[in-house]
Amino acid sequence: MEGFDDPGVFFSDNFTVENEVHENRVNLQHSKKKFKEFIRQFHEGNFNYKYRDTLKRNYNLRQYWMEINLEDLAAFDESLAEKIQKLPTEYLSVLEEAAKDVADELTAPRPEGEEKMEDIQVLLCSDAHPSSLRGMKPDIVSKLVKIPGIIVSASGIRSKATKIAIQCRSCKVTQVNIPIKPGLEGYTLPRKCSTEQAGVGPKCPLDPFFIMPDKCHCVDFQVLKLQELPDHIPQGEMPRHLQLYCDRYLCDRVVPGNRVLILGIYSIKKVSKTGGKGTGKEKTLVGVRAPYIRVLGISIDGENTNIGTQPPVTSEEEDLFTRLAADPNLYERIAKSIAPSIFGAIDIKKAIACLLFGGSRKLMPDGLCRRGDINILMLGDPGTAKSQLLKFVERVAPIAVYTSGKGSSAAGLTASVSRDPVTRNFVMEGGAMVLADGGVVCIDEFDKMKEDDRVAIHEAMEQQTISIAKAGITTTLNTRCSVLAAANSVFGRWDDIKGEENIDFMPTILSRFDMIFIVKDEHEHNRDITLAKHVMNIHCNAGQITEQSIEGEIPVHILKKYINYCRTRCGPRLGSEAGDKLKNRYVMMRAGTREHEKDAEKRLSIPITIRQLEAIIRISEALAKMQLQPFATELHINEALRLFHVSTLEAAMSGSLAGAEGFTSEEDHEILTRIEKQLKSRFPIGHQVSEQNIVKDFLKQSFPERAIYKVIHTMIRRGELQHRLQRKMLYRLH
Repeated sequence: MEGFDDPGVFFSDNFTVENEVHENRVNLQHSKKKFKEFIRQFHEGNFNYKYRDTLKRNYNLRQYWMEINLEDLAAFDESLAEKIQKLPTEYLSVLEEAAKDVADELTAPRPEGEEKMEDIQVLLCSDAHPSSLRGMKPDIVSKLVKIPGIIVSASGIRSKATKIAIQCRSCKVTQVNIPIKPGLEGYTLPRKCSTEQAGVGPKCPLDPFFIMPDKCHCVDFQVLKLQELPDHIPQGEMPRHLQLYCDRYLCDRVVPGNRVLILGIYSIKKVSKTGGKGTGKEKTLVGVRAPYIRVLGISIDGENTNIGTQPPVTSEEEDLFTRLAADPNLYERIAKSIAPSIFGAIDIKKAIACLLFGGSRKLMPDGLCRRGDINILMLGDPGTAKSQLLKFVERVAPIAVYTSGKGSSAAGLTASVSRDPVTRNFVMEGGAMVLADGGVVCIDEFDKMKEDDRVAIHEAMEQQTISIAKAGITTTLNTRCSVLAAANSVFGRWDDIKGEENIDFMPTILSRFDMIFIVKDEHEHNRDITLAKHVMNIHCNAGQITEQSIEGEIPVHILKKYINYCRTRCGPRLGSEAGDKLKNRYVMMRAGTREHEKDAEKRLSIPITIRQLEAIIRISEALAKMQLQPFATELHINEALRLFHVSTLEAAMSGSLAGAEGFTSEEDHEILTRIEKQLKSRFPIGHQVSEQNIVKDFLKQSFPERAIYKVIHTMIRRGELQHRLQRKMLYRLH
């Protein structure tokens, strides 16, 4: 028990903490001085003082912000850039103070009435590689991060106090300029009044303070919802979301559907659990925090080509692309490289190559714009690899969204308005076509969509915008995307006898497709043998095919980069000679369809309109873009016309009676039309006649019996005639 009576020396160290705080303050002051030097002195070349001039210009234009590149800061002083990376919350406020001081020096003396200095907002940008949303670990909380993604929804703009003033209810003591941390963190009011009155009057009660709104300083802020890019989502997983907090000049920079790169501070906020229904009490969960990002810089994909969510093009790749563009067989090579495991369908593959490259978007002087994206519809039998082509396009297009017709509604394709659970305000969320802005939307089972839902994408396909007027939100979103749709015919398989009844679409939607392919599963001995061999090869050598590609094929990753490169660098126009040729061909085409309609005595279900002329122009521009040429020449026009002929024109003519009824010769076709005319003149609409009598009368006129029954059945299928009284009488509907 020795030492129990030892008089120990007890002391409390009251000074070290203050010293630390003091040291910290000295550090911050030193950094502020350095930041000021950086803004004043950083220059490129001899006299281009980048940040000083920008700051002065922006301040005089009453734009109180400036953007600083972190690489420039690192070139000037490595330690400063590191401090901003590691402790952005502390050093950002110092940087803003430094910017304010420098602006004060630059703009002095100011005119009367403007002596008060405004706060400057500093935005950051960086050329560093972005990290993924799934790679965020807790160790990067309150550090700078850079992530790519798509903005899915944006809230309205609200205000957040930066400094508040509070007053006690009973003793009227006020506390002013209480600073509030930036971000989504709030401020808890003190429970007790701090002033102890010396025995005068009653004591102040609990929670005596209230906020004085007229003495608070506020800034605008907006909350965005970021979704990770579709390329980064593992198969079969839900896309992750993250909240973004933007304030002051970062508000209203983006709209839903924009692909962005976000630079900001990875922060956390308290999670509140709402009590039972209707109680309205919010209970904060202890020790649980939800992440969000306090945004310091946004760069939108497509505004400046060097920064984007796609990786930048290296000089070696650029050389490779120039060599590719100079290859005379490039068009054939690209067509071969599209879904190489699918046999044949070479024209469809060429058309898909045109869709991936796209035409040129044109802005008119009066503000209207003509679309440059190509839309393709594939109609036909099951088992003709339509969905496989769609899946491949989703992989190879730089931006693509795949959706199925039955599983998607009008709101899911265009945009929906929902209520934000926290603020109870209406928020707009972009659908598939908005998220695929600048890319391709693949819609499978297009015929299974409800008619109302299909109408919703009319505007998106031609005007390339979506207008919404729901729940007090009236707005227009961009949907500059191509549509690649696959559909079956009405009867499941394409029925040659039934002609254009196979196509169950309105002319309004069909005219919006640039190319319509009818894919038939034809029985032909030699073709079946080669197809079977091809399928056997694929199944036997599944592993080896991936390693060694066929001669002349372009690998998928290079093709994807080449498409992106062409789309961003090249916008060809139509040459004048080629334009004249196209004009004459279009007039001939219209005349041909008019003759055809005259003979068949009914309008075609696939119309040939001025839209189809624009379609041919777009296809020829896409062919020129593949070879990085500035003008579309006659060669391109010829190929575009050939593609248009094998697709839309053939589809339009396939609906005629001549080929459809199993009669091939002109005479048989004539007999059919004569019988139909006589039938119609025999009895008016709303009357009925015995079928037996009609057949007898026509046989007397020496018409073949098979032809008579054929016409009657065709008219019944069209809905012009109807059987009555146990199929004995024919009733004319219209």
